[in-house]
Amino acid sequence: MQFSKATLLALSLVVSTSAFVPSASNGMLRVAPTVLPSPMMMSSKIIRHKSLVAPSFMAAAVDEVAEEKIPEGTATVTELIFNLVKGIVGAGVLSLPVGIAAWANAPSAVVPAMVLIAAIGGLSGYGFALIGRCCAYTNSKSYREAWGKTVNKSSSWIPAVAVTFKTISAILAYSMILGDTSVSLLATAGFNVAKTPALLALTSTVLLPLCLLKNLSALAPFSLVGSLGMIYTALAMVVRYVTKAYTKTGRFGTDCAEALRPAFGSVGAEGILTPSAAILVGMLSTAYMAHFNAPKFYNELKEKTLPNYYKVVSTSFGISIGIFALVAAIGFLTFGSATSGLILNNYSTKDTLMSLSRIAVAVSLVFSYPLAFVGARDGISDLLKLKSTPKTQNTLTLAILSAVTFAALNIADVSFVLALAGATLGNALIYIFPALMFRGAIKGKNDATPGQKREVKFALGSAAVGLLMGILGVKMTLAAL
Repeated sequence: MQFSKATLLALSLVVSTSAFVPSASNGMLRVAPTVLPSPMMMSSKIIRHKSLVAPSFMAAAVDEVAEEKIPEGTATVTELIFNLVKGIVGAGVLSLPVGIAAWANAPSAVVPAMVLIAAIGGLSGYGFALIGRCCAYTNSKSYREAWGKTVNKSSSWIPAVAVTFKTISAILAYSMILGDTSVSLLATAGFNVAKTPALLALTSTVLLPLCLLKNLSALAPFSLVGSLGMIYTALAMVVRYVTKAYTKTGRFGTDCAEALRPAFGSVGAEGILTPSAAILVGMLSTAYMAHFNAPKFYNELKEKTLPNYYKVVSTSFGISIGIFALVAAIGFLTFGSATSGLILNNYSTKDTLMSLSRIAVAVSLVFSYPLAFVGARDGISDLLKLKSTPKTQNTLTLAILSAVTFAALNIADVSFVLALAGATLGNALIYIFPALMFRGAIKGKNDATPGQKREVKFALGSAAVGLLMGILGVKMTLAAL
């Protein structure tokens, strides 16, 4: 069963949005992929929100600017590298192969695709580094505080709104994907169930109780499921490609529907020059997103110096680029133009090796859902200035979850909303906002060096690239209507 275009675009957001999910880790910030994050990059400390005890990136984002001294961090460089990689690489990486298939059908397309993955990953890492530097220069502990000190305090609601909207898009994407995966897994087990009853049952019996939890720290043990599942999936994909299990004469070559079997043509590397390549660009523009939690990573460092922070950022993004490139390349080289929106969908239901991957991804999404949901709920609550009482939280939880589930089941083309959010807010958070903050930080720095002043121009150039990618993404989204 192939996933709809809406689900494909939803998947492309999962990586990035998962990066906005805070994790209930213990003792250090634990970032989760599509699973339990700690901020997906969040501080190891659990945020105590009156009656609610749960990690929330939004809680950190909308707190009033505090001037008290920022306590020393407790996490080592190695720990933060692990957490940041875990926060960047989520289930959304499994949609990247189709990003290549959108503009090519020959193996040579992998070469420019790898260059694109590396280039956008490098720009994203640079934006992440800029945010940490702004925090170092201004002694800030959150994205919103850094914005207030470098751009304008009165406009600090802008990044908060951007993240809230992106997180709402995330939980909508989660619901869409869970609806489709539930149907697929039930079909594998021999049960023919439609999407509506499957998602309603999952939402009412599993997601709602999890989202109503007052303390999400109980989900911490599941934070490794997503990470281990992604590593396992990547290795399994390599095994199936190397053994040629899905070629015409392979072990599972004829087990899938005709539309999901490997198909190759003559459009290779040159396809990168076509407008359709914007689809992969759009996916990558949000795939590396973890930027709202950059302040947490800088301030959690045990030895808080910029060189150590740079080491965390460069190593983490380097590893993430490698994983993205591996999964995207292997998936495309295995199935070519027949690549599905969710690469796991191409693999036979009789393939035990890949069935385990499906289970891991489903479990990962279920247990990361409440983390993302808390971020959306707290963001809405803070923006609307609602009182944080148990009754208000429960009512808001029911209202948001009902609306999201209804949308997931009834909006025929939610891809427009999701793609537009990624092309606009996603690019703003990764490229444009960091550059504006850096410009303000250097402008207010009395001892700014000539090199730093020149770098402002480079940063603004990267913002221009992000703006261009955003415009291109919006154009492609409108064209797809």
